[in-house]
Amino acid sequence: MTVADTLALLDWKRRVFSLYAAVRALEPVAGCELWQETRDELFRSHPQSPLPADRRAAFDGLEYWPYDAQARVLADLEDIEAAPTPIETSGTEVRSDAGQAGASATGRAPSSLRPQPMLFQPFARASFELRGVRLSLEVSWLAAYGGGAFLCFRDATSGRESYGGGRYLLDTVKGADLGEDDGRLVLDFNFAYNPSCCYDPGWVCPLAPPANRLAVAVEAGEKHHA
Repeated sequence: MTVADTLALLDWKRRVFSLYAAVRALEPVAGCELWQETRDELFRSHPQSPLPADRRAAFDGLEYWPYDAQARVLADLEDIEAAPTPIETSGTEVRSDAGQAGASATGRAPSSLRPQPMLFQPFARASFELRGVRLSLEVSWLAAYGGGAFLCFRDATSGRESYGGGRYLLDTVKGADLGEDDGRLVLDFNFAYNPSCCYDPGWVCPLAPPANRLAVAVEAGEKHHA
């Protein structure tokens, strides 16, 4: 990884952290519009874009479901005790160990290595009601240097209208964090987004664990068509 690559990665992270800070300060619909517009620009023009370089010139924007106010919920958090758990990662010929052991700092890995699970420790259960259905998802902590809260889920749209490996709602290592409201975690599924491996299998991405596979269809957030 070159100095130029490292500086580009740092710039990407700063811009994503700043984006979520701006989103938290806005009303949800306006925040979502800013989020979508900024993501499109980053995907189109940033050197750390998840899109392969040869696809960026023709890129005309990511696809989302229309904003749905009912898909924004507040989740009650309950402590859980669990050992660090390996979560399967994406890719066909890549390897990662929480961003180490073969993966570069960009999240990419040498193509000669096979994917390895990442260790996450579930620390909380987020319970909420979505369109009249009581649901829960586990929130995990990345068991690596620095750590970070992480929430990835699958639902009944996965593998059809959305990415089969799941979508991300919370990934504080990357700055993806909508905050809290009166001690409850903000889960706005309109901000659910695809992992980088959705666009290029060279990226190393943890997939939704069994505890976070919802039977309902979450028709909000980013779409994906294989």
